[in-house]
Amino acid sequence: MKTLKDVISLKFKTSESEGVIFHGEGQQGDYITLELKRAKLVLNLNLGSNQLGSIYGHTSVMTGSLLDDHHWHSIIIERHGRNINLTLDRHMQHFRTNGEFDYLDLDYEITFGGMPFSGKPSSNSRKNFKGCMESINYNGNNITDLAKRKKLEPSNVGNLSFSCVEPHTVPVFFNATSYLEVPGRRSQDLFSVSFLFRTWNPNGLLVFSNFADDLGNVEIDINEGKVSVHINVSQVKKNRIDISS
Repeated sequence: MKTLKDVISLKFKTSESEGVIFHGEGQQGDYITLELKRAKLVLNLNLGSNQLGSIYGHTSVMTGSLLDDHHWHSIIIERHGRNINLTLDRHMQHFRTNGEFDYLDLDYEITFGGMPFSGKPSSNSRKNFKGCMESINYNGNNITDLAKRKKLEPSNVGNLSFSCVEPHTVPVFFNATSYLEVPGRRSQDLFSVSFLFRTWNPNGLLVFSNFADDLGNVEIDINEGKVSVHINVSQVKKNRIDISS
């Protein structure tokens, strides 16, 4: 395809912070890649460069944050030549691509949810998308419907299901006065805890536990935006260990 205009839209939800949403490339060096990086949306686009380096077409735009919250997010990419409107959840960002070319020349297939291994260093370092997509529309083609009716040829879909599995994790919201207390395990010499958290507050207590037999306690907190672990042991000389990250 060699296009002057493109309109690409879809909705997605995921709990992963990295993953390729769609990708297309051509023999002339043109490419378009939409992906999640560190839970932000990144659009990489090149309408053409030359080998002399006088025309350099690579353009990269980042938008959004915390998009791995397993909520639906909508994306619309509208391109007319070098003019791009990138809309994420109704927030539109306008920009112009670098270079001097107006056409997007894609010789190979477009892939959704990942990119084919091309042997280039950029392809094998990128993760495939893990999550759900719906309402995928590429230049007037309803990709979701075509894939479901097996009308896409050729297509290599792999493990694809036309339903969205909800995650088994159950989030817990805490306000400034609430906390969750669970029973400890006596006669165990191992203390192990793991969890994911998200907050806008720079300070707060995450975990606290007393050791049995008055042997001390462990405390995990956020202090000025850093996570700190404090271990207090009552029966040794060096009775406090502090770790910060």
